[in-house]
This record gives sequence, C-alpha cells and structure tokens, in this order.
Amino acid sequence: MLPNCNFNLLLKNINNGGDKILENLTSYNSILTVIKGFRNGIVYGVKIRAPHAFVMTFLFQNGTFYQKIKRIFDLTKKHSFNLAKFVLIYKSTLILLKKIFGENINWQSFVAAFLGGYYVFGENNNINMQINLYLLSRIILGLSKLFVKKNIIQEPQSQIFPWFGAFIWGIVLWLFEVHPELLQKSLLSSMKYLYHDSNKWKNFNTFFWKNTE
Repeated sequence: MLPNCNFNLLLKNINNGGDKILENLTSYNSILTVIKGFRNGIVYGVKIRAPHAFVMTFLFQNGTFYQKIKRIFDLTKKHSFNLAKFVLIYKSTLILLKKIFGENINWQSFVAAFLGGYYVFGENNNINMQINLYLLSRIILGLSKLFVKKNIIQEPQSQIFPWFGAFIWGIVLWLFEVHPELLQKSLLSSMKYLYHDSNKWKNFNTFFWKNTE
C-alpha cells in the first residue's frame, strides 16, 4: 500500500508542478499546441499500430519470439513517430502561415499538410503505403460528398453501394489471381492465407487445426 501512496503523491506533485509551468507559458500557447500535437501523434500511433502489428506478426510472420517482438516494436515506433513528426510539421507550418498571411484555412491547411506529407509520408515503405492508401479511400469518399454538396454532381437516386462492393472485390481478386506482384505485401499475405492456403493440406491437423505444419 505504501509504494502506491508514494506513487500517487509523486504523480500529484508532478501534475501540480506542470500546472504552474503551463500557467507561466500562456504567452507561448502556439508552441504548446505543437508540443501536445507531437505527444498525441505518438500516443495515437501506438494505439493504432501496436495491436495491428501484434496480430499480423504472430499470425503471418515467421521467426523467433524475440524477432517478432522486435518487429512489433519497430513497426509501432515507425508509425507513431511518423504521425508525431507530421503533426509537428503541419501545426508549425500552419502557425507560421497564419502569422504571415492571417487566417485563411482554405489553402493554408493544404500547404502545411502537403509539406508534412512530402517529408514524412513521402518515403515508400510498407507503413506509409498503408496510411496513404487508407487516407486515399477516405478522401475519394469525402470529395464525392463535397461534389454532391456543391451541386457539381447529382446525388445518386438508387442504391450504388452494392455495385461499389462488387466492383472493388472483383478488381482486387482479379489482381490477386492474375497480377499478385502488384498488390501491397500485407494485403497479398492476407489473400494468400484466405484463398490459396485453403487449397492444400496434408492431414486433418493441417486441414482443421493449423494452416501448415
């Protein structure tokens, strides 16, 4: 019980000291928003990547336990620090642009994110590819809704989601079967597990209990 009380007291003292520091830095609020944004980038990256990396590594990757743990750590570190660096560049650039040109969120947010995207997410690796493709699907949907909102295109009067799903799955399975080398590695690994590994087994053990020996 005593160590727990000491920890709570220590945490309370740290928080009280932190409150006083923040009160003395109110004139530096812009810098503080950048620091907290960097912090949030790391935390969010860990929350998103660590569970995903854990599942994918232990399900689909070979190697020793240490190698798997190291891979999970490396992927999580890469994802979280990429997000943190992007937030740092984006918020810092946005603050600078607003000081120079005043408030103009329409173009300033694009320029700030453009710079961050180039320097952080412009490197062609598996993590950046996953993040960029994730965002691509979201912005296509978002822009479609924007075009409807601006009356550039008419809102569909019939159900198009079934056709959307049919088209997406038709194309991705065609690519998988005919041009698998063109697919992103994690997607290819998942699809092999689902559609090709299910074509082979040696005994009941590899038919039902395990995928392979």
